[in-house]
Amino acid sequence: MPQTQTRLQVFLLGARDTFPLIVGAVPFGIIFGALAVSNGIHPLTTAGLSLFVFAGSAQFIAVNLIAQHTSVALIVLTTFMVNLRHALYGASIAPHTKHLSQRWLIPLAFWLTDETYAVVVSKWTNAQQTLPHLEWYHLGSSLAMYGNWQLVTWIGILAGSQFQNAEQWGLDFAMAATFLGIVVPSVINRPMLVCALVAGVVGILANGLPNNSGLMVGAFAGILAGYLVETYLTPAQEQRA
Repeated sequence: MPQTQTRLQVFLLGARDTFPLIVGAVPFGIIFGALAVSNGIHPLTTAGLSLFVFAGSAQFIAVNLIAQHTSVALIVLTTFMVNLRHALYGASIAPHTKHLSQRWLIPLAFWLTDETYAVVVSKWTNAQQTLPHLEWYHLGSSLAMYGNWQLVTWIGILAGSQFQNAEQWGLDFAMAATFLGIVVPSVINRPMLVCALVAGVVGILANGLPNNSGLMVGAFAGILAGYLVETYLTPAQEQRA
């Protein structure tokens, strides 16, 4: 891609590349807004969760815990565990963003989601990447996701009375389908395949662990399995070849 692209063009490209994942997040956000107000949470509080927390799965969990009058400490601990996977995301792209100032790193860290990570990680980590102004590409993806999340949350809030028992509609399957679309194209070699399979199986088996910690157990198991395959099996196979 030509180096003459402006920052605005790269910004818009990041937003455009994220659009398919935004579509998958739309029903998820609407359900969140509707579910929150139907559980008695004030519309402004609901909107504030999307504005200041901006973490879909953690927001759903927080809404359920708030509705059950759970202590603030437990809500914070639970949502922290659910969002711990973002530390893995940040660690994988940190070596490629360390040249950025805090003025860039702080907002990009706050806006980092599963969808944006899936879109930008290949750009940051590809040594042959010629796209200029990658931070603007990352920003375009981030703001597209963030703006959409605010919009669909308010749609859910305003239409909340029409979405009784919204969590039983099954619309959140759109997010599962979206994540399948994220993962499958990235499985391009044996270590990645082993990583995905092990993470999925362990995540299912550990699903009953408290505070959704099974998610992190599955993630770490997958990373370890992929690392072992890449370190001890792939090099040996390449040597024989």
